Amino acid sequence: MTKTNILNAFFATLTALALTLLALPAAAAGPSCGVRDAILDRLASQFGETRRGVGLGTQNRVVEVFASEATGTWTITVTLPDGRMCLVASGQNWEDQMDDLAYLSDIEA
Repeated sequence: MTKTNILNAFFATLTALALTLLALPAAAAGPSCGVRDAILDRLASQFGETRRGVGLGTQNRVVEVFASEATGTWTITVTLPDGRMCLVASGQNWEDQMDDLAYLSDIEA
């Protein structure tokens, strides 16, 4: 399995998670949505987060992961085709990590 395949699988999983969370009823504390530029400014200014990954989900929804090594915070967002950005998940203790998954290529053989 190539790194590209692994990253595609990772973003597919993130997209599925994001879409599942977006489908929750509002009473279940669904995601907060707003103007994309305002949310990006807040992630950068208050948390020091920068974009670490991006992928295209179903229905032309853009899934992004933002994180900060300095603050340890991370956020997953989904930008809808109408331009609104929704916060899907966030947390602490972020670690940048790119595992060497080359051993998985033996499994495909």
